[in-house]
Amino acid sequence: MTQIQQKLTEQKPIGSGFGHGSTVDDIIGDEDLSGKNYIVTGGYSGIGLEDVRVLAAAGALVTVPARDRKKAEVALEGLSGQIEITDMDLGDLDSVRKFAREYADTGRDLHGLINNAGVMACPLSRIGNGWELQFATCHIGHFELTKGLEAPLKNTENSRVVALSSTAHIITDIHWDDPHFHNHDYDKWQAYGQAKTANALFAVALDQKWKADGVRAFSAHPGGIFTPLQRHMSLEDMVALGWKNPDGTIPEAVEAMFKTPAAGGATALWCTLSQQLLGMGGVFCEDCDIAVKGDESSGRYQHAREWICDHQKADRLWDMTEDMIAES
Repeated sequence: MTQIQQKLTEQKPIGSGFGHGSTVDDIIGDEDLSGKNYIVTGGYSGIGLEDVRVLAAAGALVTVPARDRKKAEVALEGLSGQIEITDMDLGDLDSVRKFAREYADTGRDLHGLINNAGVMACPLSRIGNGWELQFATCHIGHFELTKGLEAPLKNTENSRVVALSSTAHIITDIHWDDPHFHNHDYDKWQAYGQAKTANALFAVALDQKWKADGVRAFSAHPGGIFTPLQRHMSLEDMVALGWKNPDGTIPEAVEAMFKTPAAGGATALWCTLSQQLLGMGGVFCEDCDIAVKGDESSGRYQHAREWICDHQKADRLWDMTEDMIAES
């Protein structure tokens, strides 16, 4: 283990030079990624599609696992570069394991894994061993995927894993005693907030466990973006959140705050590629920089709250997730 790999990264900005309006094209610049390999889950929609577009155009081979292969083929058709679509359903751990095993069997290096796919604010639904859908899809599926790709990640110098979190983590810590809402009332926003907290804590734990082998992990808040992620939300939901007016138009303040998909994909891409982050990891990032650690003065939609920076909670979630999978 080198000295740079032992460094504990502080949860504070480093002055990246990028910001709220930076796009994936700004991040990629003129970088040549020929000979490098990346996996992007959810890479055929929204911000994931933007990350795939620029990674492939820069010369990388990008693998896009897809639950709906035909939809992926349509979305990715016409993009330049090397893009391969393979079958995988994050809600089916056998499918996840099959994908990871077959990828590892290729013998390829894996320079970056962007765990981008997710589901938001959906009605109560259960998969797997009675697991709540949002927690299972956003966290458990990606947990098993990442562990299945351990060998190609560790065999690649300076590889990165990026977990797509959100400022929705501010809603709640993990519901430690009942994460799957078996014994208390289901609330779609509590469930989503918990899933995004889990994504951030996963990055903290993964970074600590694998950094000695050269794998660094980050979590990223993409920003507010109108994408298919909102497919389960009604107009009334968006009005209640202040995202839309009752007539369906977007308020000026929201227009200024929300990002395009190309800007929404930028922070995860920065976490994946930036040389500024060499020797760093285990932190929550927003607006293409490490986020400020939040306090009582933090706004509603910004900064990293203390519970996603807690290494003991990260280890607890890791162990709890392994137990859930073992019991399934």
